[in-house]
Amino acid sequence: MNIRKKILIVDDEKINLDFFELMLSKLGFVVEEANDGLEALEKVKKFYPDLILLDNVMPRMSGWEVTKALKGDPRYREIPIIMFSALDDVKDKVAGFELGVDDYITKPFNFSEVLARIKATLRSRELFAQIAVRESRLSLAEELNRDMKKSLAGFVKSIDELDSAIAAVAKDGTPEQAQAAAVKEKTQQVRKYIAELDARIEKTALEWEDLKKNEIGLSVLENQLRKFLSTADGR
Repeated sequence: MNIRKKILIVDDEKINLDFFELMLSKLGFVVEEANDGLEALEKVKKFYPDLILLDNVMPRMSGWEVTKALKGDPRYREIPIIMFSALDDVKDKVAGFELGVDDYITKPFNFSEVLARIKATLRSRELFAQIAVRESRLSLAEELNRDMKKSLAGFVKSIDELDSAIAAVAKDGTPEQAQAAAVKEKTQQVRKYIAELDARIEKTALEWEDLKKNEIGLSVLENQLRKFLSTADGR
């Protein structure tokens, strides 16, 4: 079942709010509105949107100030923001990207373009989320690998102590010596199993290292994307 994406529209012009609410609702999005930046911050807490369409030039609080507040809060910094602006200055756009804006659209806008950018931004965020989950799983697997190595080392130490205790108790030609030999054989089998398991863990660790070398991490991917967007907008 597809979950309807939630979009918060922030604009001090009611005609824009009404237009986007109507069009995006018809397309299946759940839409909430805010008339200024302060109201937007309150709506984010209650509505927690999947994406924010944010006007830059507004009374009480600008779009940049809203962006800075959201990106500075770990609860909301991952919410993507598409900013509207009547300004077409490259430096202003680059500043917006550096603050954390995901995309920029200059007024007057075309709704088809806005919709395409909304879909592209949501797809990008879904990709980032998938990579984040993958990185988290890899980190947990590496932690488990380290714990297993540590446990195996402790196990080997216990076997060493057991062998020393057996050697101290057993004497040549006694029944205890025969029993000790049987126990020794068992400990050797356990040592062999531990060595095989340790080798498998080591091989897995090397494969993970190779995988990490050949993949793009979440933070690197996001930085590259932001750099590409800001460069593309400046051309």
